[in-house]
Amino acid sequence: MKRTIAIVAGGESSEHEVSLRSAQGLYSFIDKERYNLYIVVMRAADWKVLLADNTTVDVNKNDFSFTLNQQTIHFDYAYITIHGIPGESGQLQGYFDMLHLPYSCCNVLAAALTCNKFTCNHFLKAFGIDIATSVLLRHPDDMTDEQIIQQVGLPCFIKTNTGGSSYGCTKVKTPEQIRPAISLAFNEGEEVIVEAFMQGTEVTCGMYKTKQHSVIFPLTEVVTKNEYFDYAAKYYGESDEITPARISEQMTQRVQQLTDRIYDLIGAHGIIRADYIIENGIPKVMDINTTPGMTATSFIPQQVRAANLNITEVLTDIIEDSFK
Repeated sequence: MKRTIAIVAGGESSEHEVSLRSAQGLYSFIDKERYNLYIVVMRAADWKVLLADNTTVDVNKNDFSFTLNQQTIHFDYAYITIHGIPGESGQLQGYFDMLHLPYSCCNVLAAALTCNKFTCNHFLKAFGIDIATSVLLRHPDDMTDEQIIQQVGLPCFIKTNTGGSSYGCTKVKTPEQIRPAISLAFNEGEEVIVEAFMQGTEVTCGMYKTKQHSVIFPLTEVVTKNEYFDYAAKYYGESDEITPARISEQMTQRVQQLTDRIYDLIGAHGIIRADYIIENGIPKVMDINTTPGMTATSFIPQQVRAANLNITEVLTDIIEDSFK
């Protein structure tokens, strides 16, 4: 009997539309001969199953089921592709854990840890992993401009501590830009991280593990045409994404081994993507993404192709691992 899979998308952040594009990517990738697929779109308490004719039906939150043609359909598995809250933050994982429903990504603790950039980076720093200097603001007036400059320096990045896709992110070059950047970042979340600028080569590395094996993908080098890898660079082609990255084999292996170590340290599951700046020959962690983008042009599908792997087989590998 074919398993029924929910591709869970949407969420409550500014990344809602990006998540829907990842859901469409996953729908095209996952083996429809093997699985029954439905896209479930969430926004706050409004959960809908998107049907083939573009109509929707409500999800029963008591057991994560829905009714179609007077038949109740229960999901066997959830592939989470919500970028931001609640899909990356642990809330949704906790819900599925209570229902004993397997899902594609990290558990509650790992998701909550990696969703919080400041906490995750300093957790990794405790294990000797290099990160950018940063400070955390829980209120706009926690630090003066002078204190921020003294601790982090200029230029720096000011961004929400739990968001992604560069929403609310500003590269700050002058003291006059600090307050507007903090205000913009607080519009996206309740905490703000101020992070020192790192000069170097930006690379990203994806990987996954199952009970049988570990698969680390080739690195992608990111060369943005903009001031930094902002939203337009990510989603509107204003960057060059080069896979495999134009770095030495020795550095490639170093970054891959570091990603593998991070995977185990955070207790990851499914596919993750770790982003780095290689500064003065040292790879420094920028971000750990536990529900990476899965559109046809996203980093992970690019890296899967570069590894001469089949994305459908990779996703089947991850899904079936939950039932072994």
